[in-house]
Amino acid sequence: MSVANHDKKVLRELGAQIAEIASLPVHKKRQENAARLNRLERAKPTVLIYQVPWHEMDVDGELTLRTQDPFCQGIETGLRRTLYSWKHMQGDMTVGAAMTQPLCIRDTGFGIREKADIAKTDEKSDVVSRHFHVQIRKEADAEKIKMPVVTHDAARTEEEFQKRCEIFDGVLTVRKSGTGGFWFAPWDDLVRWTGVTEILMDMVERPAYVHKLIDRLVTAWLRRLDQYEQQGLLARPAKELWGVGAAQIFSDVSPAMHVAFALKHEARWFKRFGQNYYGCCEPLHHKVDILRRHIPRLRKISMSPWVDFHKAVAAMGREFIFAWKPNPAVFAAETWNPDYVRRDMEEKLHQARNCAVEIHMKDISTVRYQPQRLWEWARIAAEVTEKHAV
Repeated sequence: MSVANHDKKVLRELGAQIAEIASLPVHKKRQENAARLNRLERAKPTVLIYQVPWHEMDVDGELTLRTQDPFCQGIETGLRRTLYSWKHMQGDMTVGAAMTQPLCIRDTGFGIREKADIAKTDEKSDVVSRHFHVQIRKEADAEKIKMPVVTHDAARTEEEFQKRCEIFDGVLTVRKSGTGGFWFAPWDDLVRWTGVTEILMDMVERPAYVHKLIDRLVTAWLRRLDQYEQQGLLARPAKELWGVGAAQIFSDVSPAMHVAFALKHEARWFKRFGQNYYGCCEPLHHKVDILRRHIPRLRKISMSPWVDFHKAVAAMGREFIFAWKPNPAVFAAETWNPDYVRRDMEEKLHQARNCAVEIHMKDISTVRYQPQRLWEWARIAAEVTEKHAV
């Protein structure tokens, strides 16, 4: 089916802006800096901004969609967000003159979905509070966790690829691409089915039961990965991709129990990948040693807003990339305080001056409908990290 001329015109104009940005020399400089960091060499701390509350960010219609077709609207959303980020909050983002057509992959999942009561403070936001309904209570319930079945809808992939080629002919290169990675957090899934308090208590009272559950779930994840590999659905072989994952619910679980109930099971997954990145919102300053021992080819560790920063710096050294995640609560405060942001960032980067540092501003639930707060944060981060470039 051909794309409507109006929609094509809108997307080609946006694509032309992307191509112009992609031609700038700054991208090569940023890519080289990121490569040095990944080699654990001295380099400017990189700044990454993601998980943005886009429903609060529109200014002067910059994010307002002009296309009519749902397929075109999906493309337009991505293009407009890229252009918006480039204009207002670049960090160290890079932009390429290519449009990706993802493979259309169907996945039956794990056979069980969360059931939860939802509470919202903002109807426009997808950030909500959940109260989970327990669905797994005993060993026999482990059978509710099914092995995923993965299939590729090649006809749909080709159809969408041809549409993108028609739209961006002569403007952007269009390429098909498989999956570039997975967010592997089996414990995030499991607690939604067992209840949080319940499964944490079961680690003490019914350890064999807990091991059975997490073993089956990790096996299901691996079964999914096997199918991606067998069907050629990955962007590159797994040994050339990053393994990325976490066990966020283990924030207050001891290192010994973290090893027993998470890492020893998760290691089966991480063994399949070329480099690995562990952690998210859980503080890991006191668990670097166990991560080092149990995750193969570990390269990057998340250092959340709740770490003991001094201990984190001492534990990390230059052995791993220190992925520091500043607290996004600064955007939700009654009063925006850029002086605090600058002071805190200066202090943290000074402490971590001997580390390879990435700054990840993420999990931004709200900017109180004042997007300029995030813009200014990005400007401050650019200025401060440039001072710490070596």
